Amino acid sequence: MNSKIKVGIAQLKISNDKTEVENKLINKVKELAKEGAELIVLQELHNTPYFCQTEDVNKFDLAETIPGRSTQIYGDLAKDLEVVIVLSLFEKRAKGLYHNTAVVIEKDGTIAGKYRKMHIPDDPGFYEKFYFTEGDLGFNPIKTSVGTLGVLICWDQWYPEAARIMALKGADLLIYPTAIGWDLNDTKEELIRQLDSWITIQKSHSVANGIPVVSVNRVGFEKADNSEEGISFWGNSFITGSQGELLQHFGESEEKGVVEVDLEKTEHTRRIWPFFRDRRFEDYSEILNRYLD
Repeated sequence: MNSKIKVGIAQLKISNDKTEVENKLINKVKELAKEGAELIVLQELHNTPYFCQTEDVNKFDLAETIPGRSTQIYGDLAKDLEVVIVLSLFEKRAKGLYHNTAVVIEKDGTIAGKYRKMHIPDDPGFYEKFYFTEGDLGFNPIKTSVGTLGVLICWDQWYPEAARIMALKGADLLIYPTAIGWDLNDTKEELIRQLDSWITIQKSHSVANGIPVVSVNRVGFEKADNSEEGISFWGNSFITGSQGELLQHFGESEEKGVVEVDLEKTEHTRRIWPFFRDRRFEDYSEILNRYLD
């Protein structure tokens, strides 16, 4: 494993045309690999529009098995391009049992590991509890040829506990495939506050743990079924270094890019900010409570 790796991310609009979306994703992976990416991260549930805006039992037909069609397509692509790819899929685990799952494909086309989303939201426009069972694989980094990846998914990004556990288990970087956006009924000031909070919380995971963060969001307006209402996904995908410094930051349109990330910088960062050394873990037992009355 090299100390420096080139990470490629693609921030995309997703349409209802399945073939168009598949071709777009494949082409972006190829372009990023051509630009030197060794690790490529795609956004949350990238194969379809964000269907969780409504509760519809017919949407379960969008799910797929792992291994399945997507792992085969991207496995062949990873092997051909010699890159590691992080996918985000609607997993059909068994009849009536579904997960929001990230899959890491190794350079040889095999599945290096997977992570099932642990924190499942249930808010207006984000009715994920209707579709997804909470993950049961825990917070376990996935070892690959480019490093040990602490893969989490979207809502997980608000929880410092998840980031910390991944870091304590040896993750070289944290990865968050994401689908998050605005309710356009909110004021401009509220929209700005939400976006700032989203960026800040993830940068804080980078700072607190001394490791890079890769956060890849979708972009564009997606309507809810049979409605003019919908979500405007805010994009703003970014990559930080081990001190929370921005190495790459997109805007609110479709973008892709490759940036070099220095994994060895974690050693230097943790020497000057020895948060792991000074943790009082023997006194943290209260965190296992839901709330302390």
